Amino acid sequence: MQSEKMCVVLLFGGMSSEHEVSRVSVGNFVNNIDREKYEVLTVGITKEGRWLYTEATAAQMADGSWEELAGNMACVISPDRADHGMILFTPEGHVEKVHVDVVIPVLHGLWGEDGTVQGLLELAGIPYVGCGVLASAVCMDKAVANALFEANGVPHTRWLAADRWEIESDLEGVCDDVEKKLGWPVFVKPANAGSSVGISKVSSRDELKKAIDLALENDRKVVFEAFVDGQEVECAVIGSDPAVATRPGEILAGAEFYTYDDKYKNGVSQTVIPAHLPEAKLDEVKTYAAMAYTALNCEGLARCDFFVEKGTGRVLINEINTFPGFTSISMYPKLMEHEGLPVPQLIDRLIALALERKEKQHG
Repeated sequence: MQSEKMCVVLLFGGMSSEHEVSRVSVGNFVNNIDREKYEVLTVGITKEGRWLYTEATAAQMADGSWEELAGNMACVISPDRADHGMILFTPEGHVEKVHVDVVIPVLHGLWGEDGTVQGLLELAGIPYVGCGVLASAVCMDKAVANALFEANGVPHTRWLAADRWEIESDLEGVCDDVEKKLGWPVFVKPANAGSSVGISKVSSRDELKKAIDLALENDRKVVFEAFVDGQEVECAVIGSDPAVATRPGEILAGAEFYTYDDKYKNGVSQTVIPAHLPEAKLDEVKTYAAMAYTALNCEGLARCDFFVEKGTGRVLINEINTFPGFTSISMYPKLMEHEGLPVPQLIDRLIALALERKEKQHG
């Protein structure tokens, strides 16, 4: 490893339902990070939770074949600050320590984007790209995020939440509340998931019960949100002190709502930047994005998703993604590129922000 280069570890994969998306997202980092500045090490986390150092190509990461490569080595990021890095377990039975300057956790969903890996990196004292422990955890839980949006004056659609025990003890009562307070149609979501996994749009009590079962397959808490007849738009936000938001773009979805397959598999969605909105409304959404990001203590980067209600023009936040999709068709890098920050420079900026935060926090 050349000493003049900064050592950057890219984490990808993970145990969440968004494992495959992460494998594609990391390729954008692998292909665009400046190798003249950074020594890049890639570590994949399997669905079973094994951590493996790998020299796989972006294509091998994307198709999953990286797991079978002969050169892979088991590894861990050490929480011991004296190590300040990674421990490799070689095939010969040796243990090697590798100093790490910064980690980019290209992980989506639970056990990666939810504060768990961020907590490990805080213990290790290693700078990392993206939001800290608190913001990561809060934004992952839609019920907690919704409550904080309300407390901070960020407009949100009407919503309810119920835990598994509450649903199992009084399913009819939960359904009564949803029907009475939210009406039809309603979206049913796992509280802790992403990329539209486990989400249903329902218009009857029978559909509601099936949707609850599906949501409970992904989490023990379910969030119910009133349907908004609105335009879905997304803002990219970067930094902190202050946070800087882009004007929003929009996805023209190929399905009734923007599904997991629509985002990552079937390629029928289209990205429009800026969104088809009046100038004043674009700026209003941008303002709310920075406001929501700051209210939930986000740092580094996040994507803020909104509805602009038809007829009323009301801007309503949907959610914040603290490590948004980073594939070649993902909205976050496209929005930043539209603002004049193409992916290689964006990666530089995100790394710089990670180092700045470490300096502010720990000196």
